[in-house]
Amino acid sequence: MYQLNSVTQTYERRGQIVTALDNSDLTIPDNDFIAIVGPSGSGKTTLLSVLGGMLAPSTGDVMLDGESLYDLSVEERTALRGRKIGFVFQSFNLISWLTARENVQIPLMLSGKTAKQQEERAMEMLDRVGLSDRTDHRPSEMSQGQQQRVALARTLANDPQIILADEPTGNLDSETRQQVMSYLNEFHQDGRTIVMVTHDADTAAFAHRTIRLVGGVTHEVAIAKAA
Repeated sequence: MYQLNSVTQTYERRGQIVTALDNSDLTIPDNDFIAIVGPSGSGKTTLLSVLGGMLAPSTGDVMLDGESLYDLSVEERTALRGRKIGFVFQSFNLISWLTARENVQIPLMLSGKTAKQQEERAMEMLDRVGLSDRTDHRPSEMSQGQQQRVALARTLANDPQIILADEPTGNLDSETRQQVMSYLNEFHQDGRTIVMVTHDADTAAFAHRTIRLVGGVTHEVAIAKAA
């Protein structure tokens, strides 16, 4: 479970202090599915970075499973991310010269799995997202929807309990968007916690809770059934 207590995040831009998060409190129980919405510049991606252990808040505390995330060393946070947290990005972040299977193997390699374990798990995850016939294709040989599904398979490789998704459908057409969100919904039904930033109302409707960020302050604005 995440618990944000009075979290503020500021940074300097052109000599001015900008407040991305302003004394924000937020509780995210295990197996929650949250959409974070709000205008550009409202602090959505900043919040995701704070949750992911990549950006220490200026003030306040971020608790994950009863542990203060930013009391950990950089090395400890890196190890925790590898064990517990998976990331999904709008831009996919696939390595262009690697095949789909090789891209999915990256987190497995970093976690010390054997080559055989890496390959078996990568093939299993690609099959789960319907890409068993694309394992040896490079990103340039796949559609955007297929690339995002490879990214989803990579996210699942180390079986994270939390998925942080930053505009996961932002580059996709409506049909592919629905497909990707159906997979994320499946991952949630497996028992995972999902926190998703989105500008799209249809995408947000898959979440069980919607948090709106305005001026760096969190407001719970809707509770909806998953689509």
